[in-house]
Amino acid sequence: MGTCFSSEYDEQYQTKQGDNQPYTTKDALKIPPKQSVLDSPIIKSPSSIVVITKDVKDLRQNPGYSNLDIFTYDEMRIATKLFRPDQVLGEGGFGVVYKGVIDENVRPGYAKIQVAVKELDPEGIQGDREWLAEVNYLGQLQHPNLVKLIGYCCEEDHRLLVYEYMASGSLEKNLFRRVCATLTWSRRMKIALDAAKGLAFLHDAERPIIYRDFKTSNILLDADLNAKLSDFGLAKDGPMGDQTHVSTRVMGTYGYAAPEYVMTGHLTARSDIYGFGVVLLEMLIGRRAMDKSRPSREHNLVEWARPLLVHNKKLARILDPRMEGQYSSKTAIKVANLAYQCLSQNPKGRPVMSQVVETLESIQSRDLQEESLFQSGSGSVTLFEAPDSKKKENQVKDDGESEATNETKM
Repeated sequence: MGTCFSSEYDEQYQTKQGDNQPYTTKDALKIPPKQSVLDSPIIKSPSSIVVITKDVKDLRQNPGYSNLDIFTYDEMRIATKLFRPDQVLGEGGFGVVYKGVIDENVRPGYAKIQVAVKELDPEGIQGDREWLAEVNYLGQLQHPNLVKLIGYCCEEDHRLLVYEYMASGSLEKNLFRRVCATLTWSRRMKIALDAAKGLAFLHDAERPIIYRDFKTSNILLDADLNAKLSDFGLAKDGPMGDQTHVSTRVMGTYGYAAPEYVMTGHLTARSDIYGFGVVLLEMLIGRRAMDKSRPSREHNLVEWARPLLVHNKKLARILDPRMEGQYSSKTAIKVANLAYQCLSQNPKGRPVMSQVVETLESIQSRDLQEESLFQSGSGSVTLFEAPDSKKKENQVKDDGESEATNETKM
């Protein structure tokens, strides 16, 4: 799930004049009548997002989201077969995620649907603040590349969220499982594009929404390997008007957080773009963002690999060998250059997400034209054992390159 760092914090919005100007809106969000979870996905603009609910008590008194179902804890127990261990999909600092089914046995008249049920651990690192953030954002946002929130339960001390079931699990598991069906080059580029579209949707608003925890474990894949962003517990409203950034205490995951955010607590949409660059680099090279089982200079993937992305011969040596023969060198260089730009130490040197989407769309178009040269069919996969990170790696040294530092302490 990644190593997270978090703390309670007081937030203030910074302006060029140094004034604190809280965000207000005159019009409450109008939510359309509830649709079936089986309906075609629609896009609801984030420009009208209003965080209505301030605490769980307020949510109970004023549910506010007619498109979300409110479940009882007994219904959740039935849906997950009494939270049986063999129903567990994953767990982390927030608690445990269970596979479940909601049907007539759970609630009479409910159309059968598979779901993922996240139960918040009262002793975990996330609390009511993060749980409410997910309800507030996903209760109002709809996009094909965001995981759909179906409903929630906040009965007594229980805090549960009910999502659509993503059959193929996380990108992290698909990239780094010991023995797996390898994600082909074209699949990885499609996943990168899907994730970029989800992030661009959040950023392209009157007030941008900053995702703040973009990483492989938060990108989920459905049965057809379509990618969607999940876990909005750390999402924040971004700056607007004359504001240049949002100031918060640092929260996120080691290896993915933008350096300027770690150093100053200043959060912008370009902080997300750095995280996107890290994930794109992981997909290119087939290594985790942080891996202490490797030589010390290679612990931090960005510090080790970013200088090599602009040297074509060195790039060829560090690309994931499981994808060999599936891409042209010209295309690989183009993706590497995109990752390099996203990982710029200077936030202004990073592209905006709409530019990232445009670049990845052009790459996908090229891949479709060249696909017949590299694989026998659009759905083919290659069985391959993931590289053993404990084996000695060929050392790639760059003139004047200093040894990468260990994991940054936050």
